[in-house]
Amino acid sequence: MLSNIGVPGLVIILLIIVVLFGGKRIAEVAKGLGTGVKNFKDAVKEDEKVQSEPVLEEKPMVKKTTAKKSSSVKTKTASK
Repeated sequence: MLSNIGVPGLVIILLIIVVLFGGKRIAEVAKGLGTGVKNFKDAVKEDEKVQSEPVLEEKPMVKKTTAKKSSSVKTKTASK
């Protein structure tokens, strides 16, 4: 079906699209499409980078607590 269209048919279809939507709208759509493709490629590259990195085993962080005696607490003694 597409082989019957040819170059003149494609030119006519493109002219109809430009008349219907206008050149400005077509430029906005093309810009948005290009941005979307770029973001998709960047995400794929980042995903491949994350998958290729070796997974390091993380040791659980244990917080050691030490009991300190507080010397700032004063006790009152009853004087009689």
